[in-house]
Amino acid sequence: MPFEDRADAAGRLAGRLMKFKGDPGAMVAALPRGGVVIGRIVADALGLPLDLVVPRKIGAQGDPEYAIGAVTEEGDAVWNEKERGKADPAYLDDELERQRTEARRRLGTYRAGLPERSFEGKKVLLVDDGAATGLTMRAALATVRRGKAALVVVALPVCPPDTAKELAADADDVIVLEEPAFFMSIGGFYEEFPQVEDDEVLMAMKGKSEKKKA
Repeated sequence: MPFEDRADAAGRLAGRLMKFKGDPGAMVAALPRGGVVIGRIVADALGLPLDLVVPRKIGAQGDPEYAIGAVTEEGDAVWNEKERGKADPAYLDDELERQRTEARRRLGTYRAGLPERSFEGKKVLLVDDGAATGLTMRAALATVRRGKAALVVVALPVCPPDTAKELAADADDVIVLEEPAFFMSIGGFYEEFPQVEDDEVLMAMKGKSEKKKA
């Protein structure tokens, strides 16, 4: 396994991002939930602020785990166009609205009590615990671009080579630690990959990093 757990992956990812350490114009933006665990550790290692971007996956009708698209908090969507063409338009409309509403709910919940989010003029390091299709990360990129970021870097522990290439078309730079040709799932590249709960995201947003086990 390339990574022991998210903390191990985050520490190694931070090592690849050291040129941004202490940069007053830089920030880390993480995708919940697992990406926030990664993001907190990276932000602490680099001495940067942490914020969130909350895209939501659009799953296939009858197979919600299979991503055919993703929607931003603002309601913009990115698609696997081939799979989109097979789907019932009414289902897609309903699912888009449902997931956009959930994205807004989560954003409000996870950022409760924090100052207004701003990406304008910033160097934004977009992090997650991995990417498979890259659709949710592409939606996150759309949100940050809409927010007028000056530079956007996608930073991931693991994703397939073709996904990294697609993300590079939208980002200013893409940093990936592992690009396996054979890719089944993100969790398959971690020895420990527990589900991250809301309270862990809230702790991370309050400045508390997950500690590695002794």
